Amino acid sequence: MIFEKIPTIRTSDELIDKAFRRGVRAATGKKSSSRASFLDSQESMLLTSANILTDNLANISKKFPNFDELSGFYYELADILVGVDRLRTSLSRVAWTSEKIHDLTREYVGRMRGSPTPENLRKQCFGRMGSLMDSISKELLLLNEARNILRKLPDVHEEPTIVVAGYPNTGKSSFVTAATKATPEVASYPFTTKGILIGHFSIGDQRYQVIDTPGLLDRPMSERNDIELQAITALKHLDAVVLFLIDASENCGYTIEEQKNLLQEVRTQFDLPILVVSNKSDLPHFQDLEFTDMSMSTSTGEGIEEVLTTLIEMITEKKSDRIVV
Repeated sequence: MIFEKIPTIRTSDELIDKAFRRGVRAATGKKSSSRASFLDSQESMLLTSANILTDNLANISKKFPNFDELSGFYYELADILVGVDRLRTSLSRVAWTSEKIHDLTREYVGRMRGSPTPENLRKQCFGRMGSLMDSISKELLLLNEARNILRKLPDVHEEPTIVVAGYPNTGKSSFVTAATKATPEVASYPFTTKGILIGHFSIGDQRYQVIDTPGLLDRPMSERNDIELQAITALKHLDAVVLFLIDASENCGYTIEEQKNLLQEVRTQFDLPILVVSNKSDLPHFQDLEFTDMSMSTSTGEGIEEVLTTLIEMITEKKSDRIVV
């Protein structure tokens, strides 16, 4: 997943301690009574410490993804969770500090070579490097917190996707399992109490993913907070069609009318093709509904292949429409 490469980001104090300890170690083997050797040990101490700091800071900027190159889905989720502008500002300050420490070190090394008191200059440079690191202590804490949050995002691929919606207990997870012929992966999702379900299946060389997002597309929009609504908006960026399941037996605990109202809200919220399917056709109280497109039973498997075929056709048509536009 795109955020997994971000390493743990040390605090300002941890980086300073690591750098200065390495610097002292580098100078230890170069102690001598001669002035040249003493100067060499002071330079080694300063350069080693500076390299530790600049390398660690530069690595932070490199390991975070370029947000301009993120897919709309991940960009929107990152913006909801941690704020992309805040991250960019923090990363910019960290990168600037890395360059500043590099330039500062070169300046002081040059001054030390012509100075009768190189140790004093080395200590002075250490002090200035420490001040620079202290100035970005909040940025380092923010970036590490962002790293921990972003790593928990689900691994959603940029490939044709079926997003499954409908009230709880309408058969969504059963459909994901049946469609992918495997137990779906359960990935954490920061906007729900349950993990997102992701399954995959292939037809020829084309792979498809099927996603059920418990807690997002399974209750009225009026019951959602702003963050959940933004998370729903992020789903629109996927190359997706929506399968909306109706429990036509009302065995799920929600009436047909309640389910129909939720369907209308999903239609309003999503500018995506939607296939409406009546599920649980094997149950005695199953009703034939005029507003649904197809029927099936995730319990017996009846109709699942036909539903999948229709969804794939919808994905293909969507691609064709996009190319024409």
